[in-house]
Amino acid sequence: MNKANNIMETANEETEHTCQHSPHDEHVNEEKYCEHDIAFDSGIQQPKSTDSRVRDEEILRAFEHKIGVHNISSNPTRNRHYRKGWRSGGGEALAVLFPQSIIDLWESIKICVEHNVIIVMQAANTGLTEGSTPSGSDYDRPVIVINTLAIDDLFLVNDGEQVVSLPGATLHKLEEKLAEIQRAPHSVIGSSCLGASIVGGISNNSGGALVKRGPAYTELSVFAKINKEGRLILVNHLGIDLGDNAETVIKNLSDGNFDKESLAQGTRKASDHLYEARIRDVDATTPSRFNADPRRLYEASGCAGKIAVFAVRVDSHPIAKQEASFYIGTNDPNDLYTLRRRFLTELDTLPEVGEYMHREIFDISEKYGKDTFLSVLLLGTRRLPKMFAMKSRVDGFFNRFDFLPKYISDRVMQFGSRFFPKHLPKRMVEYRDKYEHHMILKLSDTTIQKGREILKECFDHSTSGGFFECDADEAKKAYLHRFAAAGAAVRYQTMHDKSVGDILSLDIALPRNERNWVEEFPEDIESQLEKKLYYGHFFCHVFHQDYILKKGADALEVKRKMLAQLDERGARYPAEHNVGHLYKADDPLKNFYRQLDPTNSFNPGVGKMEKTQRNCDCCL
Repeated sequence: MNKANNIMETANEETEHTCQHSPHDEHVNEEKYCEHDIAFDSGIQQPKSTDSRVRDEEILRAFEHKIGVHNISSNPTRNRHYRKGWRSGGGEALAVLFPQSIIDLWESIKICVEHNVIIVMQAANTGLTEGSTPSGSDYDRPVIVINTLAIDDLFLVNDGEQVVSLPGATLHKLEEKLAEIQRAPHSVIGSSCLGASIVGGISNNSGGALVKRGPAYTELSVFAKINKEGRLILVNHLGIDLGDNAETVIKNLSDGNFDKESLAQGTRKASDHLYEARIRDVDATTPSRFNADPRRLYEASGCAGKIAVFAVRVDSHPIAKQEASFYIGTNDPNDLYTLRRRFLTELDTLPEVGEYMHREIFDISEKYGKDTFLSVLLLGTRRLPKMFAMKSRVDGFFNRFDFLPKYISDRVMQFGSRFFPKHLPKRMVEYRDKYEHHMILKLSDTTIQKGREILKECFDHSTSGGFFECDADEAKKAYLHRFAAAGAAVRYQTMHDKSVGDILSLDIALPRNERNWVEEFPEDIESQLEKKLYYGHFFCHVFHQDYILKKGADALEVKRKMLAQLDERGARYPAEHNVGHLYKADDPLKNFYRQLDPTNSFNPGVGKMEKTQRNCDCCL
């Protein structure tokens, strides 16, 4: 008992700068610990000075000794895929590691700390803001990228009502596992098809298409951090007894050697329980969700790789017994505003999905997202992550030759897609011709009939819009068409790179009471735009906005003016893809990052913060 008490005292001391107050409500609560909340000092400490760091070759040999040479890639040509962002960005790294277990992961992090190297944690690398790769080459220490996708174990706990996920497990794998017991994960559409990881979603406070769920969030996790003295600490806030030292915790977690039933969790939450009430408050002057919301920054949640997450515990959700999908089109934006207010305030149960597409992104997605659409339709989602990795390697090889066009794989796939027949249902195409604004709506169980009634009341005598109830094939293809939109915008810019400028991508959260949700620009911005591509999660009032600029337009200046206009409207950005290396972190987010990572050893530079090593005592 004395030993346990001593460990708990260590936990309170070591996590002082790690644990944010649990934001169960709009106000701050007093910090509370679960029965098994424990922090362990690994005994590993960073060198006092970076000037005495071990030579690169010796660092690589240390990794080879612990995890094997076949799990290390130091060849820049071969590891390019893991150093480059999905849309943009990238940088140099001494090596990319592929640990095969969390034991390997723990040993790798210990070596990184011993030799004072930068750690960039990575799973599927599907983020859109360059936050899971190095950025440039101006770091003051060597950079190691640690890819965790091979560590993909999942453990169902509490009769499947919760899941313990290791860092590489994907949403798609979780969706398949939960389907066997008639339950569902936080997100079942969109990024899950690209192989996005559960921990990645938590780390980025990612949102998604499901109206009821809010941002990916948990207060239950196991993670490693480096404290202000430069010592590596393992923290168990999973609410599960895993042992009384770091190595035992890691081993038991790796083996799934822990009680999986009737697990308590104290006051901590495994999802955002307040989101339904928040999104229903349609008259609020603030957004429903955005990435840097201080309410939802808590240890692993929103950490952006500033700690190394070994496991998270998250809630699962019941699967609807019955679902119905509706396709809505209108030429009057106020029609969708009215629908949003009525569906969020009049239904006993919130809609499942409400996805928006503008006509222009409809067209771009139809032509330039066709190969993605067909790949998912014909091959399924399981193969997509490997396909994207292979595509990146092909481009990396051929992009070295100046006489060849860049991104040759995109050009080949775009050419090949022309030989497939038209893939969108007839009624969707007819609505594209008639209407500018489109929404895909999914309702479930007892809300279906009430939803039909609302739609009929709004559109039966309307001259501006209409709707139809989708059959199974139309529903599936409508969601796939929306999913293909993000990649289609990039493909369009790639295919027309000689005649258009850069692509500028924003994801924004509008205030919940914003009636004038359709964007209008002054002439000095409008004149710089070739195409404006709008799509998003309409009920959450979260929009993805891709702008193809005209040739010669100054992307940074256009972005500056756009963000200034968004600030005037009370919007927040980014809404769900993290600040990464593209956005400046605000002061609360900077403070959160600094508390998690006092020495600036994990993913330095995110939020446009400094990349150099930091002395916590002078910064906090």
